Amino acid sequence: MPHWTELAAEKKERQLKSIPQGWLVSPPPDSTLDVTGFPETCGLLTEREIKITNTSVDVLLEKLACGEWSAVDVTTAFYKRAIIAHQLVNCLTEIFVDHALARAAELDDHLQQTGKVVGPLHGLPISLKDQICIKGLETTMGYISWIGRYAEKNAVLVDILIECGAVPFVRTNLPQTVMWPESFNNIFGRTTNPHNRTLTPGGSSGGEGALVALKGSPLGVGSDIGGSIRIPSSFCGLYSLRPSYGRVPYCGALNSLEGQDSVHSVFGPMTNSVGGVKAFMKAVVNAKPWLKDPLAVRKKWQEDEYNLVDHGSGKDLCFAIMWDDGVVVPHPPIRRSLEMTKAALEKAGHKVVDWKPIKHRLLADTTRNIWNAASAEDYMITTSVTGEPVIATMELDDSNVAAAPFRPKKIGITAYQLWQVQKLRKDIRKEYLDHWEATVSETGTGRPVDAIICPASSYAATPHGKNRYTNYTTVWNALDYPATTFPVTTVDPTLDAKKPPHVFYDDFDKGIYNMYDPEIFKNAPICLQLVGRTLEEEAVIKMTEIVDGALAATK
Repeated sequence: MPHWTELAAEKKERQLKSIPQGWLVSPPPDSTLDVTGFPETCGLLTEREIKITNTSVDVLLEKLACGEWSAVDVTTAFYKRAIIAHQLVNCLTEIFVDHALARAAELDDHLQQTGKVVGPLHGLPISLKDQICIKGLETTMGYISWIGRYAEKNAVLVDILIECGAVPFVRTNLPQTVMWPESFNNIFGRTTNPHNRTLTPGGSSGGEGALVALKGSPLGVGSDIGGSIRIPSSFCGLYSLRPSYGRVPYCGALNSLEGQDSVHSVFGPMTNSVGGVKAFMKAVVNAKPWLKDPLAVRKKWQEDEYNLVDHGSGKDLCFAIMWDDGVVVPHPPIRRSLEMTKAALEKAGHKVVDWKPIKHRLLADTTRNIWNAASAEDYMITTSVTGEPVIATMELDDSNVAAAPFRPKKIGITAYQLWQVQKLRKDIRKEYLDHWEATVSETGTGRPVDAIICPASSYAATPHGKNRYTNYTTVWNALDYPATTFPVTTVDPTLDAKKPPHVFYDDFDKGIYNMYDPEIFKNAPICLQLVGRTLEEEAVIKMTEIVDGALAATK
């Protein structure tokens, strides 16, 4: 067998050949950090294509449905912009232009002949993280051992998106093993953040985050087991949703830790508008995924839940803000975004109280103990086929680097020990449920708190290799609470000057405090999370719309 480096080089060469020569551009020098404006000034896109790619999902779907814009034109526009994005931030894995345009042409023919759309996502190009199998394409998931493995059939989600009229058109980069909050692997290399290329886009759905931020895709699908949708969305300034287990089908996709059936990975949307989140979820759950995936939850879109029937019909809501998680205090721009959101909600007539986190450190540690029961063995077995090393750091310079706290130790635990960890998690879930229910005494609405608003991370997008803390997202995976991200502001060195040291929870908290330099994080997007109760996706989306509207009204 060839050396693993040769296998990687050959795959990368094939990827380069899949890019149409006419779509190659001359990217700016590495010293140009913010490349978000480049796609519209590089000369490859026409004025019409710029207009198409700047259009929100809601409006795109309207124009596609009435035939004002053809699926071929919309797919071509986003494909060209995706290829530009790739040349700027290295965000793509699989590129299949002819396949996608043939699909778009079929949709145009159908609309022309019948006067009807194929489904609710008719003509919408959708990008997919490189776990989501498409028949006839390789899915490497960043593993050299999986080069040459071609999918014999689509993942269930791909079949459903096609049934809904969508056009899957690219697949996107991720880290080797998928279990990193950044995006680097030995085949495709490192994805960077379009707002500042010295910073990470996050992970593990970092290719999606970077691509959608550059408007190279109107809507992407990421996966999330500990924050892998919400971290890149928050680092790249996007709306997203981590749904509850089973709401979006996972069957037929690839993953790490397969067979780990306690804290599930889930698929969810990443996009530039909250309307895009709603359009994706409504289309997918109304396609009855439980008839194709045995683990999918039998629950269609509930319009009354979206209209907040369980939350006073959306009037006089009570939100709880979690200022910190009792483990790590967030950086100044995160604190400012929470204050902005509180002020906006109070101005809009809603009540805001403080959320008291309980056992967040224990919840996150328990979750990692479940993953790491056998994850080191999982990675070793997968990479042993080619001898590819398991990546130990996302740092640019990997000499003398301390292991990230979420990485597995070499030895797993016994089945009995795993059961005890899973029992502990189950007990904490009950405790957290009771804790939430008890907030009825402080809301004044006769209901418990309607939703929690909290950081998506303790910091904005970090320099590469420095994203070492994911508890702000991971706890909600442990509890199986749906959570969105929504953009609030960007880092402003004047408004977000470094604060004097607080009383640190421990040395790790002190280390996160010492990381902060407003000039390093300058202009990085700041997003927050909105968290609801299990299987309450409709309400979480609606409440995110309400928060988004309140913030917009203050700008």
